[in-house]
Amino acid sequence: MTQFKRVAGVVRVGALVAVAGLAIAMPSAARGDDRGVPPADNAESAVAIKPASEQIRQQVFAARDRVFPALVNIRVTTVSYWGGKEQKDGSNGSGTLITEQGHIVTNQHVIDRGVKFVVTMADKTEIEADLVGEDPLTDLAVIKLRLDKLPAGTKLPVASWGDSTKLAVGDTVLAMGSPFSLSRSVTLGVVSNTERVFYNTWTNDRELEPDEIDGQTTGIFTRWIQHDALINPGNSGGPLVNLAGEIIGINTRGGAGMGFASPSLLAREVATSLIEKGEVIRSDIGVSLKPIEKTGLDRGVLVNSVVQNPPGPASRGGIRAGDVITAVNGEPITVRFVEQVPDLLRRIATKAPGTTIKLDYLRNGQPGSAEVVIEKLLRERGDESALRAWGISIVEITERIARERRLPSREGVIISGVRGGSPAALAEPALSWGDIIREIDGQPVKNVGSIIDVYKKMMTAGADKIPENMLVRFDRQGKDHVTLVKPRPRPKEDPPREVPKAWVGVAVQPVLRELAKSLGFEGTTGFRITRVYPRTVAAGSELKVGDVVTAINGEKLSPRTMQDAGQFGRRIRQLKIDEPVTLSVLREGKPVDVKLTLERTRIGPDEARKDENKDFELSVRELTFFDRDDNNWDESINGVLVESAEAAGWAGQGGLSSGDLIIRIDQTDITDIATYRKAMEEVTTRQPERVVFVVLRGVNTSFKFVEPEWKPKAVDNK
Repeated sequence: MTQFKRVAGVVRVGALVAVAGLAIAMPSAARGDDRGVPPADNAESAVAIKPASEQIRQQVFAARDRVFPALVNIRVTTVSYWGGKEQKDGSNGSGTLITEQGHIVTNQHVIDRGVKFVVTMADKTEIEADLVGEDPLTDLAVIKLRLDKLPAGTKLPVASWGDSTKLAVGDTVLAMGSPFSLSRSVTLGVVSNTERVFYNTWTNDRELEPDEIDGQTTGIFTRWIQHDALINPGNSGGPLVNLAGEIIGINTRGGAGMGFASPSLLAREVATSLIEKGEVIRSDIGVSLKPIEKTGLDRGVLVNSVVQNPPGPASRGGIRAGDVITAVNGEPITVRFVEQVPDLLRRIATKAPGTTIKLDYLRNGQPGSAEVVIEKLLRERGDESALRAWGISIVEITERIARERRLPSREGVIISGVRGGSPAALAEPALSWGDIIREIDGQPVKNVGSIIDVYKKMMTAGADKIPENMLVRFDRQGKDHVTLVKPRPRPKEDPPREVPKAWVGVAVQPVLRELAKSLGFEGTTGFRITRVYPRTVAAGSELKVGDVVTAINGEKLSPRTMQDAGQFGRRIRQLKIDEPVTLSVLREGKPVDVKLTLERTRIGPDEARKDENKDFELSVRELTFFDRDDNNWDESINGVLVESAEAAGWAGQGGLSSGDLIIRIDQTDITDIATYRKAMEEVTTRQPERVVFVVLRGVNTSFKFVEPEWKPKAVDNK
């Protein structure tokens, strides 16, 4: 089938551009210049059209002004788990204020796995929000502003809901949002279809094809509003608005010039339930249904499959695959087309769990009936976490997972990934993806919360109290295994440094035969000096950039390929520090001997001391001689160099990036790796709301304000 993409995702642009204006595409016959002057070649018809175009223009402006104040941008910090690690990322989407209490409706995929939500209001104010609830099955969610962060008495602008059932094909609609994370924008279009569903268009098989994104089914209850108002990444969660300035849909998907919105009738119902209950409670009977359009049947709906092993509600009630359900609680039903399936599924899903419904059916042409006790729709994805020191990521065993894997209970946690080289990976036998941890040192592991409690108690007891080994009992494909994991962290070790050896303070490049020929000394190879490092013995010698070293103490240098690029350095390192050496060089085609004394090697980036801060997700290293030379920094410049800062980590969100030189943290000057470590330890102990990093970036200093989340919440997929 044709695939249509969700349009949130991570949006990064080089510069933010304000797009608050409006461009309206009118039919060519009605189009004039910017002052509303009609085309000269058809003035008579334009006179009649001009009032209508002006009327539409004013309607669009009025609708825009009713919703724009309530339109917001949502910036999300997300956390996911794979490979035994916690991975932070970010996304952007749109949303709309729907209550004066600060509730915002948006898409579930915008806030999925979110741990931090920052909302940009219409007046550019930024304020954090909390998750109220999410409904993956309809791809809708609600977040709520932290109103205590706003000035007392602030009255929030609120948009109004419209009635999506009154929409007709051809109606004019506006799509609003923050595409590509830009400022608020609006595009104009018309409704193309009011009951769009997705199915395989390449066969005659008309069967509903819901999406499954990241382990969660979505779209099974939705008949989408299809329209052609342009939407792009970042528009997700933004409103689809009619000319009365009412929300008649929530934009969710887009692509190939088409947009798809959840109708307001559904979105309002879901948002209300999320605000009042924190979830949308739905029921299920454990069947998939197929419309009868291609079956030869004249009524009912075909039962395509029935949940078995263990049996679901329909199976326990006596329903079988191939049955044709003709009535629900005595009310006849006919699902002829795939567009009718979502409505029937919603009718069943909205009944309270535990309710008994009567299903009339035909089996091989013979009538029958069954009483089915509806069950609560099972969760598809459970809570997740990462146990960093052990090197595993874990996921909850939901009712659905337990059913699909035919597990005897939901006790334990499933390993969703193992980090290479971690204690879990080095255990014998090693822990692996899909294993179910049942016990740790004899303590039962009931769920994600219980294993986190064990982890925290063990790993915060102090390095000397962390056990050398812990006994882990786990299930692997129904087999009961045990293994020993070594949880005690290894002490931080700086990279080993080479024993000091002889060195000449120059940078060189190999001169091979063809290059030598072009330089005018065919038949002679060697190493051309590209840099004479200042503040070295070489700098005080007669060596110059452009000299080609052809021999060391009379021993010729003969690089043949680029693989011999290290030959000069290796020859020098075979000699002794403080030993005199004679370099034979070609200078402007003439041979010259240069004598100097060898000095000790300088520490390079590979040997530099490093520090990795897991909380700030920031890696730095000490400044080396070569860093100073590369950046033209003299000895007065001190600090530590940022090697990496996770884009969605605390440091990354605060603006730190690779190549920055950290010169101060709060009020502490950073002179080397030791002062950096001490400053970060002090920050961790103090846990301030904000940490100020002063960095040197290029030739300019820059202040970076990092706002740590010292008590991050566990990702909850309820």
